[in-house]
Amino acid sequence: QAQLVESGGGLVQAGGSLRLSCAASGRTFSSYAMGWFRRAPGKEREFVAAISWRGDITKYVDSVKGRFTISRDNAKNTVYLQMNSLKPEDTAVYYCAADLNFSRLRVGGDPAYWGQGTRVTVSS
Repeated sequence: QAQLVESGGGLVQAGGSLRLSCAASGRTFSSYAMGWFRRAPGKEREFVAAISWRGDITKYVDSVKGRFTISRDNAKNTVYLQMNSLKPEDTAVYYCAADLNFSRLRVGGDPAYWGQGTRVTVSS
């Protein structure tokens, strides 16, 4: 059974950094596009970043460009989200997602596989 498990969330002060990890199992996720979404308190789920299965194409929501970096290690079936210069508005539960179709990892997208989420809280 396919499973995505996030880790690395926590509490950090504004301006700080965190690195989220998403470990995939149960399928050969090396052939899947991977991404991150988030849901802030009282808000709808939001696309954050995505990476192609080869790792050669990435995309980001405008609000995190220049601060967040998505990467993957297919040998470890793991995708990462390095988050720098964190702001209080980045506070959310972050979800890892995967899909064979890279185009589903986008604003308003609905990828096939989801993790359970990891909470990130940025204090001001």
